Amino acid sequence: MNTDVLIVGGGLGGVAAALAALRAGRSVVLTEEYDWLGGQLTSQAVPPDEHSWVEQFGITASYRALRTGIRDYYRRHYPLTTAARAWRDLNPGAGHVSRLCHEPRVAVAVLESMLMPYRSGGRLRVLQPYGPAAADTDGDRVTGVTLRHRETGETVHVTAAYVLDATETGELLPLTGTEYVTGFESQADTGEPSAPATAQPANMQAVSVCFAVDHVDGDHTIDRPARYGFWRDYTPPFWGGPLLSFRAPSPRTLEPAERVFAPNPGDDPLAVDADQRRNPGDSNLWTFRRIAARDLFAPGAYASDICLVNWPMLDYFEHPVIDVPDPAAHLAAAREQARSVLYWLQTEAPRPDGGTGFPGLRLRGDVTGSADGLAQAPYIRESRRIRAECTVVEQDLALAVRGDKGAVPYHDSVGVGMYRIDLHPSTGGDHYIDVGCCPFQIPLGALIPRRMDNLLAAGKNIGTTHITNGAYRLHPVEWNAGEAAGALAAFCLDRASTPRAVRNTPALLEEFQTSLDRDGVERHWPDVAGY
Repeated sequence: MNTDVLIVGGGLGGVAAALAALRAGRSVVLTEEYDWLGGQLTSQAVPPDEHSWVEQFGITASYRALRTGIRDYYRRHYPLTTAARAWRDLNPGAGHVSRLCHEPRVAVAVLESMLMPYRSGGRLRVLQPYGPAAADTDGDRVTGVTLRHRETGETVHVTAAYVLDATETGELLPLTGTEYVTGFESQADTGEPSAPATAQPANMQAVSVCFAVDHVDGDHTIDRPARYGFWRDYTPPFWGGPLLSFRAPSPRTLEPAERVFAPNPGDDPLAVDADQRRNPGDSNLWTFRRIAARDLFAPGAYASDICLVNWPMLDYFEHPVIDVPDPAAHLAAAREQARSVLYWLQTEAPRPDGGTGFPGLRLRGDVTGSADGLAQAPYIRESRRIRAECTVVEQDLALAVRGDKGAVPYHDSVGVGMYRIDLHPSTGGDHYIDVGCCPFQIPLGALIPRRMDNLLAAGKNIGTTHITNGAYRLHPVEWNAGEAAGALAAFCLDRASTPRAVRNTPALLEEFQTSLDRDGVERHWPDVAGY
């Protein structure tokens, strides 16, 4: 195949990149190794982590269209109560982690509908389930990528003027010889206050395999996992107790905190206030990432709420899964950990009535679309990251450093984002890093490798550090980065230019940024304070 823009990876960054390039009139081949497009929002089953102003500003117009589309889908197809249907900022799950908690399959339907006109028109071809297997280069250019079918092993070779790496782990970077980093950079390299003295490339954030459950009559206990005994007794040295427990450190204070777990609590879903400024929302594990609140729907539509399990006890930080000899073995171990968490919940978890175990918890693989009942894909928090023209560092955006000055402004801003610098425990034995952050910009230079001419980063592989990735890895920022990368590829083709030239030529940069403005990409924040 040959196309203008090849986008490898169909997560949020990949879909946004495809839409941007297609809007600009370019042909696109988009690939994805899992059954659903959407990455962390769908196949990884993670409700959107978003900032507190998301309903007013701070996201791109196309990301807002995705969010609006999800709400409209519920209003068109689901038996909402009258009050829920009238709720302008409908939160179908009434979860506390986000103002829009929803079932993954709804997001799949909306993403597919956004892409459908371009598929029908023949300018978009989606290769699924295909992942990258090899790449061809000529000097500083990628000349082709070989993609392999997940099940059959069939290969397809694609050539393109521009290649975007939107994979979850930066898979194209080693295949193309693009310079990249992994893990923790040293303080000497970045000057970051929270960085170690020596670089730790194998020290990466935990991955998690999420799953969905409801709670109904009967005994739905799964078979005891083979390594359940290991995970039940597992006590990380920095944790202060067993990992499988409702008592866990608070990410922000590191002090032990007792969580509540009570299925179907009968709370008022219309009263949920999902605002991370005021409350992280994780004290009640059932409502924290709830994706269906049954009381928002007609009586009998749902036998139970549906709860998305993505909790501290699910974090697999035993071993990295990037640049290791057998990553599949470690991802399998993470899935075994997830099954062990579920089995513990069903059999040994303490109940409010003094008993143990919740056998009524039922695994909802139909909600996550997988054969084994868990999420199709692991939730990857940290990717390989390009050595970029511009690397975002902690002192650019940390609230403790910047204070009321706000984040460092970038002359080449191509978007905005906001989230606390939120790092989960890591494979090097580090605890949470969860500190305040200023609303920040996305520099164009973070999408451009220092050397390669026609490869762009379009996801969590942009030029951040181990630390700043904790703020840039969330749903709307990944979407914005991908959208900017897709728009840049199309712009360079239209102007017979290169990404580096666009960034470093004031007239071209201004023209490109103006085109982003027209497409509804916000590049600056109003006067708001971080948290």
